[in-house]
Amino acid sequence: MKIALMDSGIGLLAAAGAVRRLCPEADLVLSSDPDGMPWGPRTPQDVTERALVVARAAAEHRPDALIVACNTATVHALPTLRAELEPGLPVIGTVPAIKPAAAGGGPLAIWATPATTGSPYQHGLIRDFAPSVGVTEVPCPGLADAVDAADEAAIDRAVAAAAALTPRDVRAVVLGCTHYELVAERIRTALRRPGLPDAVLYGSADAVAAQALRRIGEGGGAGAGSGDGRSYGYGVDRVLVTSVTSTGLSDGAMGGSSGSPAGSPADRPSGARLTVLLSGRESVLPEPALAYAEGRLLAAVDQVR
Repeated sequence: MKIALMDSGIGLLAAAGAVRRLCPEADLVLSSDPDGMPWGPRTPQDVTERALVVARAAAEHRPDALIVACNTATVHALPTLRAELEPGLPVIGTVPAIKPAAAGGGPLAIWATPATTGSPYQHGLIRDFAPSVGVTEVPCPGLADAVDAADEAAIDRAVAAAAALTPRDVRAVVLGCTHYELVAERIRTALRRPGLPDAVLYGSADAVAAQALRRIGEGGGAGAGSGDGRSYGYGVDRVLVTSVTSTGLSDGAMGGSSGSPAGSPADRPSGARLTVLLSGRESVLPEPALAYAEGRLLAAVDQVR
C-alpha cells in the first residue's frame, strides 16, 4: 500500500504521522511546494495551479490514495484535483473539525489563516455545522510560516497574538490549518486560563488518515465513501474525529504530538519506504521537519533518494 500526501510545506507531517501510526507498513509519498509557498496569500487560481503541480508529482509515484493535507488547497483546488485524478486515484480533502467541536454546545473558536478566516467557505461550514453555537473566527497571521520554518520565537509570537483574540470562556478550539497541529501543545498552553479546564483542540490528522485507509479499503474511486468535499473532513458522522487532547500528546521539541509510544508498531521496522518530493524534486525531509515529533517519526522510515 502506498499513500501520498500533499501540502505547501510541512503541515502534512501531522497527517503523515497519523497514517504511519495507523498503518506502519504503508509506503508514504510526501509532496510539498517550497518553491511556491506560502499558498495562503495566493489567488484561488494560483493555489489550484500550484496544487495541481504538487499532486501530479505525487501521482507519478502511483499511490493508492492522495491526501490533500492542506485546508487552503482543499478550499480552492479539491474539485479540480478530483476531476483530474479520480476515479483512478482517490483524493481526500481536509476540512476543519467544526461539527464535533460544536457538539458540546459551548462557544468555540476557529484558528485559521487570514485567507480562510471570514471566507464564504468557512462561513458555510459554520452555518451548516454550528448554527446555534457562538463562534469566534481567529486569524493567525504568520503562524503557518513560522511552523514551516520551525522558528520558535515567531511561533510563540503568533500563538500569543491568536490566544489574545480568543474569548476567555472558549474551551473548544478548531485548528483550521494543518500546520497548527504540529504546535498543539503550545497552543493549549497559551489558552490556559485560571479556574478553567484546558481547551480541547480539534484537529484533522487522525480522521483524514482513517478516511484515506477507508477509501482504499472500499476500492477507491470517486464513488467510494461520500462524494461531498466536506465529507472527508468532519461534516459526516461516518468519519472518526478525535480531538487533539493532552492525553494524545506529549512534549516534543516544538510541543507537537508525540508520534507513537516507544515500542509501538510505528516504531518497529516495517519495510515501509518514504519518498519526499520538494516542488517535484526527490529529496529528503527538510531540516525544519525534524524539529517536530512527527518529522522524527517519519525520519526513521527508509527514505528513497
